[in-house]
Amino acid sequence: MKCKILHESKDRMRVHVYRSHMTPAEADRLEYYLGSFDYVKKASVSERTSNAIIYYDDSHREDILSAFSSFDIVNTQVSVPEHTGRELRIEYEDRMFFHIAQKLIRQLIIPTPVRHAIVLFKSIPYILKGLKTLLEGKLEVSVLDATSIAVSLIRGDYDTAGSVIFLLKVGDIMEEWTHKKSVDDLARTMSLNVDKVWMLSDDGQEVLVNISDVKEGDNIIVRTGSMIPLDGAVMRGEASVNQASMTGESAPVHKSTDALVYAGTVVEEGELTITVQKTHGLGRYDRIVAMIEESEKLKSETEARASHLADRLVPYTFGATLLTWLITWNATKATSILMVDFCCALKLSMPIAVLSAMREAGDHKISVKGGKFMEAVADATTIVFDKTGTLTHANPKVNDVVTFGDNDKDEMLRLAACLEEHYPHSIANAVVKAADEKGLTHEEKHTKAIYIVAHGISSTIDGQKVCIGSHHFIFEDEGCTIPESEQDKFDKLPDEYSHLYMAIGGTLAAVILIEDPIRTEAPAVIQKLKEVGFENVVMMTGDSERTARSVAAKTGVTRYFSEVLPEDKAAFIKAEHEAGRKVVMVGDGINDSPALSEADAGIAVSTGASIAREIADITISSEDLSGLITLKKLSAKLMDRIDFNYRTIIGFNSLLILLGMFGVLTPTATSLLHNTSTVALGIRSMTDLLE
Repeated sequence: MKCKILHESKDRMRVHVYRSHMTPAEADRLEYYLGSFDYVKKASVSERTSNAIIYYDDSHREDILSAFSSFDIVNTQVSVPEHTGRELRIEYEDRMFFHIAQKLIRQLIIPTPVRHAIVLFKSIPYILKGLKTLLEGKLEVSVLDATSIAVSLIRGDYDTAGSVIFLLKVGDIMEEWTHKKSVDDLARTMSLNVDKVWMLSDDGQEVLVNISDVKEGDNIIVRTGSMIPLDGAVMRGEASVNQASMTGESAPVHKSTDALVYAGTVVEEGELTITVQKTHGLGRYDRIVAMIEESEKLKSETEARASHLADRLVPYTFGATLLTWLITWNATKATSILMVDFCCALKLSMPIAVLSAMREAGDHKISVKGGKFMEAVADATTIVFDKTGTLTHANPKVNDVVTFGDNDKDEMLRLAACLEEHYPHSIANAVVKAADEKGLTHEEKHTKAIYIVAHGISSTIDGQKVCIGSHHFIFEDEGCTIPESEQDKFDKLPDEYSHLYMAIGGTLAAVILIEDPIRTEAPAVIQKLKEVGFENVVMMTGDSERTARSVAAKTGVTRYFSEVLPEDKAAFIKAEHEAGRKVVMVGDGINDSPALSEADAGIAVSTGASIAREIADITISSEDLSGLITLKKLSAKLMDRIDFNYRTIIGFNSLLILLGMFGVLTPTATSLLHNTSTVALGIRSMTDLLE
C-alpha cells in the first residue's frame, strides 16, 4: 500500500495513505490490522483524512514500515468486529456539522422574513411538547423551553427564539449521541470471546474445534461455567442458564430438551448438547442493545440525582420569572430568566463525563459496564480477592504428581487431564497442559463427568468411581481414605504447592502438586490499594489454611479466609453491606460468581471463566493487577468531576438568573451565556481524568 510519513517522533508516527477516499470499513480494516501487532501500543485511522496515527515500540520502526507496505486494503485478512462504533460516530458528526452549517447559511443568505417564518415553523414541536407536558399535570424543562420560545415570539424577538431552538437542537444531538455511544460501547464490551468449542462428532466423540468450523446443524457441548457461543436448540441435557446479557433476568433459567438457547448466555450449572441453528450468534448485538436501553445500568446514583434535580428546579425558575414580572413589570427582565434552565447542562455533562471515563478506562484495558460501578469503586472501602488466578498467576503449572498405592504417575496425570479438560478453571488448564506436554493422549473411557462448583469432578471408569478436587471434596464429602502405611508420605507433601487430590474407588490415588506463584506485582498493588482508600483488603480462597496463610503473608492482605465455599464469599460481602461498607470483589473463576454478583462492583480478570466475565461489572487485564489502582483513581476523579460540574452548573446558572432579574443581561445574552457554558462544560467533561 502506497503511503507517506507526515510526522514522526520517538514512538509515534503519523502516516498518510494515498487513497482519494477511505470508507469506514476500510479505515476499520487498517486500524485493526495495525493494532494486531504486539509492538503497536495504539493505532487510530481517520477515514476523512486517510491518516493513520500509530504509537509503537520504537525498536520496531522498520516493522511498522513493512506492515504498511505489505497491507492490501482489499485482500489482507483482518479480523474486524461486526460493530466498531465508527459509523455511529460519523453519523452524529455529520448531523452536527449540517445543523451548524444550516444555521450559518440561514443567517447569511436567507431574507429576514423567510428566516422568521422558518423560526416560527421550527418552534411548533417545542411549544406542542410543552403544552402536552402541562396537560399531563407536569412542570418540567420542556415547559420552560416552550415558554422561552413562545415569549420571544410574542415579543417579536425572532433572533432570540431562533438561537434558543438552535442550541436546544445542539443539546439534543449531543445527548442522543452520548447515549447511543454509551450503549454501543457497552454492547461491544459484552461481545463474545469464544474461540473454541467442544463438538460432538458423528462417532460420538467430543472434539475441540475452532468456532469458525462449526456449521448449522452441528452439535456442540457446553458445560458449567462456559458461555454458549452460538444460537441453537437443546438436543439433550439440563442446565441453569444465566441470560442476563439477553433479557436482564437476574435469576438463571432452566433449560432442557428442545429449549432455545442464545449466544452470549452462560451455563451456570449443568451440561447441554446444543444443535446449532445460527452460526456467529446472529442478532446477539441487537438483543444486547435492546436490553441495555431498557436498563438503568449506565446511570450512577449521582447522575440520577442530577437528572431529577434538573426537573425539580423548573418551578423555581418559573417562580423567579413571575416574581420579577410582578415586581418590575419588565418583560425583558422576566424573559432573561426564562432563557436559563439547569436541565441541559445537568443532563448533558454528567453522561458525557461518565462516557469519557469509561472510554479512558478502556485505554487502560479496563472494561466498565456502567457509571454506577465506577461510583461504587470510588466509594468502596473493602476489596475482596480470590487467590487462584487473581493474586496468583492465571497460568499455574503442574510441578509433580505424587502417587499412592501402585499407581503410575503418567497414568494418573492422563486420567486427571481426561476429567479436567471439559471444565474452565486455571488449575484444570494446568493439568491438561502438563499432560499435553508429556504427550499423554487418551480416549475418553469415563462415563459422564459431574462437576460440583468449588469442590471437584466425579465420574466412573471401569466400574470404579473417580473423584478429583479439593481436600474437603475428597476426604469429607466423598469419604475417601489414604492407603495404609502411606500416611507419612501424605503428611510430608510440600507446603509451597497447592494440592489437587484424586481418588479411585474411594482410595487416594494421587496428589497433583500445582505451582501457583504469586504475581510479582501483587504485594505492591495491595499496599497501593490501602493507600488509595481501601481500608480492608481481604483474600478468600478454597485452598488450605497452610497455603492461604503463606500467600497472605507474602501479599500483605489485611485479612484472609481459607477453605471457603462460593456461598461463604457472598455471605462475607453481605455482612460487609450490613455493616454499612461498599465492597469490590475481584475474581476469575466459576466459584467467584455469587460473590461477583453480591458485590457493589464485581471485577473479573480477562482470562477468567466466561461466567465470571459475564456476571462481573468490570473486567481488567490479566497481565497486571495495577489496573485496579488505575480504576480506583479514575473512579475517584470521575466523582470529583461530576461534583465539580454539579456545583458549577448550579452556581453559574443561578448567577445568570440574578443578573437577568436585575436587568444586567438581556434575554439573548443569558441564552448565549447559558448555552455556551453548557457546551464548554460538556467539552471539558470529555477530557482525560488521568495525566
